[in-house]
Amino acid sequence: MQDSLSEAISKKIDSIANRNNMYHSGKVTKINNFIVEVVGLEDAFFFEKVFVGNEENVGYVDKIEVNKVIISLVKTNGTIAVGNSVITTGEVLQASFSKDSMGMIIDSFGFDKLTGRRINNSITIPIETKKIGIMERGTVNRPLETGIAGIDLMFPIGKGQRQLIIGDKKTGKTQICLDTIVNQKGKNVICIYVAIGKTKKELKRLYSKLVSKGAHAYTIIIASFNDDLVPLIKLTPYVALSIAEVYMREGRDVLVCIDDLKKHADACREIALLSEKNTGRDAYPADIFYTHSRLLEKGCQHKDGGSITILPIVETKGGDITDYISTNIISITDGQLVLSEKMFKKGQKPALNFGLSVSRLGGAVQKDMIKKIGAVVKRELLSYLETADVYQLVNIESMSFELRKKLEDGKKMLDLLKQPKFTPMSEDVLIDRFGYVIEDDHSEVSENNSDNGSSDEVELPKLANNGD
Repeated sequence: MQDSLSEAISKKIDSIANRNNMYHSGKVTKINNFIVEVVGLEDAFFFEKVFVGNEENVGYVDKIEVNKVIISLVKTNGTIAVGNSVITTGEVLQASFSKDSMGMIIDSFGFDKLTGRRINNSITIPIETKKIGIMERGTVNRPLETGIAGIDLMFPIGKGQRQLIIGDKKTGKTQICLDTIVNQKGKNVICIYVAIGKTKKELKRLYSKLVSKGAHAYTIIIASFNDDLVPLIKLTPYVALSIAEVYMREGRDVLVCIDDLKKHADACREIALLSEKNTGRDAYPADIFYTHSRLLEKGCQHKDGGSITILPIVETKGGDITDYISTNIISITDGQLVLSEKMFKKGQKPALNFGLSVSRLGGAVQKDMIKKIGAVVKRELLSYLETADVYQLVNIESMSFELRKKLEDGKKMLDLLKQPKFTPMSEDVLIDRFGYVIEDDHSEVSENNSDNGSSDEVELPKLANNGD
């Protein structure tokens, strides 16, 4: 006992001699909501963890100016006043995570959001990890089945792909993510659902749905609620991707659903405006593209076998997918699933806009039979939608037989693509339901008609030889 005490005292004396017990401190000069202006922190570095007033008020250095630094708060407990001391830690702000979090709703610091308790066996992880290099990446060629016929047939998603889900409010964007998570049951895929700025009521309803389907057993929900501090909302998706990378480097396949990046962009804008950063288009930070690109670039197929598939959600207004944030993210991702309010109101669910949706990997991640069926379904469906749009006001009795049949067949196909919530279709079901399109497909014509034994072939007369 005496030896242990002597050793502890000796270490403390050495620490003091080496000035390891010295911390730089400053003073709060201005408070603006979750943004704190501090003077006196001359040696602070970007993203350094600091304590404001006491150790229960945690923030990080978000901006460094000539005579002051700007602190963004991520955790508070008590009031903060002008004149409070601010102490640096010499450490980068980090997150906490435990593998015991499976099936829970957690925050970025290892706490269960339902009980408020810290989760056992937590480890410290970086909030944002280094980028995954090109040499570490492999080819995306394995399918990640969503169980949704319209997606798996026409706009397939591969493991390691980044596929945007975009559309107006209440068009079924979140439901696509939930259906995809439920469809991963028994497929050895870890699912991470990232809730950005949602209410507690919304998240509890979502959580109960996953529990009722047994999907919580392989799903982690990492959340920042609408009443959380805005800097914490901004950091949440980065923490989620750091957690995903932990599993990926163990050779696991991970699905990350981010709901949604429009709210994340708004959080970044609010921080930028309050901290007086230079802003760009629509008052968003000038680096908002980089903010999202370095987040979504985490999606990849790793050379060691693991993968991270990302399904980010973006909410639009009035069906406008050409706004600033939408076009940014469309240019970053490998395709987009556009949801149509018009189709949703007509009862077509999932309400996919088949003309605007696209997967840039396409058949590269599909099995041969599904690829063949999907190509025909997409061609016939788009042809039907175009024809139906042109002839929507024409009396059906005045149409030709061929035109009526085309419209009837297209309507039948569209009805087959309707799918209730949480009713995933396996590959065999897709083949059984849509396999008829291959039998009815007459688009391919034999290059040599004589091979089929046809007697309709006509022999052309030989030309006269004018040289005789």
